[in-house]
Amino acid sequence: MGDVLELSPQADWVTRSLRSVWHPCTQMQHHETVPLIPVKYGRGAWLVDANDKRYLDGISSWWVNLFGHANPRINAALKDQLDTLEHAMLAGFTHEPVIALSERLAALTGHALGHCFYASDGASAVEIALKMSVHYWRNSGRTEKRELVCLKGSYHGETIGALAVTDVAIFRDAYGPMLQSVHVVASPDARLGDDAESAARAAARSLERLFEERAGNIAALIVEPLVQCATGMAMHDPLYLQLARELCDRFQVHLIADEIAVGCGRSGSFFACEQAAIWPDFLCLSKGISGGYLPLSLVMTRASIYQAFYDRDMARGFLHSHSYTGNPLACRAALATLDIFAEDDVLNANRVKAAALRTALAPLAQHALVSHFRQCGTIFAFDAHTTDATFSRRFFATALEHELLLRPIGRTVYLMPPYILDEAEIALLAERTHTVFEKVMAA
Repeated sequence: MGDVLELSPQADWVTRSLRSVWHPCTQMQHHETVPLIPVKYGRGAWLVDANDKRYLDGISSWWVNLFGHANPRINAALKDQLDTLEHAMLAGFTHEPVIALSERLAALTGHALGHCFYASDGASAVEIALKMSVHYWRNSGRTEKRELVCLKGSYHGETIGALAVTDVAIFRDAYGPMLQSVHVVASPDARLGDDAESAARAAARSLERLFEERAGNIAALIVEPLVQCATGMAMHDPLYLQLARELCDRFQVHLIADEIAVGCGRSGSFFACEQAAIWPDFLCLSKGISGGYLPLSLVMTRASIYQAFYDRDMARGFLHSHSYTGNPLACRAALATLDIFAEDDVLNANRVKAAALRTALAPLAQHALVSHFRQCGTIFAFDAHTTDATFSRRFFATALEHELLLRPIGRTVYLMPPYILDEAEIALLAERTHTVFEKVMAA
């Protein structure tokens, strides 16, 4: 029937996918040397391919599967929701899952934040927060406040607004002409100072200088609290968030916390900002909020900001829409995820598991070719002493040979496993990561 592909065995999935699917975050030609993995199913912390080879998911499938694959409790919640309501538009309608999720998230902030606005992915959440900030100042009669600030090495997504506040060379080189000009200030990356606190203070001084020059025109500063993930797991002291909050208050600039990767317990607290004892003006969540089941993102904000949009004039309302906003299935998955956090005392359990993993990784941390071994909650990272531009691809391929899913960022190897690892899996992850590292560095 012309070019229509007929059903074929799973062994042919790779050929079919390379012919019909444009895969993200990759150069497709690289799959000539690092083949695609045809995933048949997932169970717990493991993925299983078409040949029944399994892989320990050491990065939670891009940081989303907090409680592993095919989690029975999330499965049960979704099956129940399927028989009730799969979707209804949120414009002029509402439903119980989106109400309950919004209420529970607000409660987790002590009601400092609320009025959740929903979308499907992290970049969309960032777009929403940026638009809300600029529109807030417009509604407040401050139309000149529309400039944005981000950190050096920041990553906030790949839509146009999110890319504008993303300081990654490959994106700026490709899409720069399409992007709004923004201010880029020093990162508080602990690797840049004598210690984490000095790096935080130096970065805050850079921010203060900019605010002194441009504060009357700046709408918002956006940060990834505690860990700048995509730039190579650059970790910083909570002090920076405290200083940034003080500066934003002093100069009347919004603080946007992009907790898309570091929220939902990754940093050791449910919200990373909690470790600095501050709340931002906007907080973005995605990735783990649905347990890795369905696309879901949201922005929480302060009541005072929400109030600036509350008006009979449509032009003063927030102008953003999305067909699947607050999808009931996605919200129900998120509610099940929050249930697991509460019922299993996940944050305390994670501290025990993270300590065990750190101990297991100690020999690797002391390796002569490893530098800046670091940890934030359940995120572990280290930098390899190498100038090999193919290091990350070779490490990824070698890890797969050893039944591990690990995907370095440049020369930074990181682990961000699901929260459900048992003692044997923790030991295996540490031991095989060490083995893979030695093989790649020796090649």
